[in-house]
Amino acid sequence: MAPLSASTTTSASEPPTLQKTIRLKGDGGGKVHNEISNLQRDPIEVKYRDFFWTYTEEPHRTRRLAIIKAHPEVTKLCGPEPLTKYVVLGVVSLQILCSYVLRNTPFFSAPFWLLAYVVGATANQNLFLAIHEISHNLAFRSATANRLFAIVANLPIGIPYSASFRPYHLTHHKSLGVDGLDTDLPTALEAIFLDSILGKAFFCTFQIFFYAVRPMCVYRVPFTWVSATNVAGQLAFDLVILKTLGSQSMLYFLLSSFLAGSLHPLAGHFIAEHYVYETVTPRQSNPDNRIPVPETYSYYGPLNILTYNVGLHNEHHDFPAVPWTRLPKLRQIADEFYADLPRHESWIYVIWRFIFDENVGIRCRVKRKEGGRLVGQKACWRENEIEA
Repeated sequence: MAPLSASTTTSASEPPTLQKTIRLKGDGGGKVHNEISNLQRDPIEVKYRDFFWTYTEEPHRTRRLAIIKAHPEVTKLCGPEPLTKYVVLGVVSLQILCSYVLRNTPFFSAPFWLLAYVVGATANQNLFLAIHEISHNLAFRSATANRLFAIVANLPIGIPYSASFRPYHLTHHKSLGVDGLDTDLPTALEAIFLDSILGKAFFCTFQIFFYAVRPMCVYRVPFTWVSATNVAGQLAFDLVILKTLGSQSMLYFLLSSFLAGSLHPLAGHFIAEHYVYETVTPRQSNPDNRIPVPETYSYYGPLNILTYNVGLHNEHHDFPAVPWTRLPKLRQIADEFYADLPRHESWIYVIWRFIFDENVGIRCRVKRKEGGRLVGQKACWRENEIEA
C-alpha cells in the first residue's frame, strides 16, 4: 500500500507492502485460523485476494463498553434531537422553492445544472443523512413518528426509499463488514470490474445507483405498511409536482439526488466512512499479531455542518443513539479513545485519492464471514437492542 497522505493522520512505522494480504485473525475465543481454506470464500476473491478478511469482532461494541466504563455520563447524550424536524422541514421547503424557480428553465442549461449541483445536491444529501439520522429514532421519541417523518424527508429525493433504508442500515450497524449482511460492502464483481482508474471514476460518478441497487441484490427486506406508505406518499407528491409545476421541477429533484451521490464534495462521506486508506504493514499481515485494520474513519471538517455530523463516524458507530448535535460532545468527553484513530481531513481528497491511487479502491474493505444479525427480517430484536 502507498504511504499515508494528507487524508489521514496515522502513520505507519514499517515500510509499506504493495501486495494485498488476506487477514485471518483469531476469533473471540482465542483460536487462530491459519488455513485460508477454513474460510469459504467466493472463487473470484480467492483468485484476486481483493478484500481484507478477519475473524475479529467489529471494534465499536468493545470501544462503546470501554467508553461507558470510563465516562458513564456519555449515556445521558442519547435520545432524540428536537432540532432535527425543523431542519428537515426547512430543507424540504427549500427544495420545493428551487423546483418552483426552475419550472420554466430548460433542463440542458447552465442555470438548471448549477442550481441542482450547488443547492439541490447539497440539500438532497442533507436529506439522505436526515433519513439516516431518523432511522435511529433520533427525531421523535415515538418510533411511528420517526418512520412517518422519514417519508416527509424523502419527498424531494423523488424516489421512495426511506422505509427500506432503515432495516438495511441498522443491519449495517449490527453486522459491520459481515459478507451477505452488510450491504454497504462492495461485491466481488464490483471489485473486479471497477478496479481501475476508469472503473473507480465510474463508481464515484454513479455510486448513488450502486447504493440503491446493491442491497436488493444481496437480500430483500419485508414490504410493510411503512413501505406502502412511503411509496404512496412519494407517488402522490411526485404527481402533485408534475401537475402543478411541471416536468422540469420533477427533473430538478431527480437530478439533485443523482448529483448528491456523484462527484460532489458531500458524496465523499460514502467512501470516507469505511474504506481502508491506511498502509497495511507486514505486522498487520501476520495473523499471529492480531493487529486490526482500521475499518471506520472519522472526518472533523466544516462539511459536517451540512451533513448532520456524519463525519464523526467512529463516534456514530460507537453510539448510534447519540444524535448529531451531541456527537461533538461525545468526542470531547472520550477524547482519549478517538484522538489516535485514523481520520480524513478532506472528503474531496478522499474521492480524488480513491480514483487515482492504485493502492486504494473498491477492494479496500474489511470483510467477515461470521457474526451479525439481520434487522427487520423477523429477527427477534428488541427496540433497545437495535438502538444500542
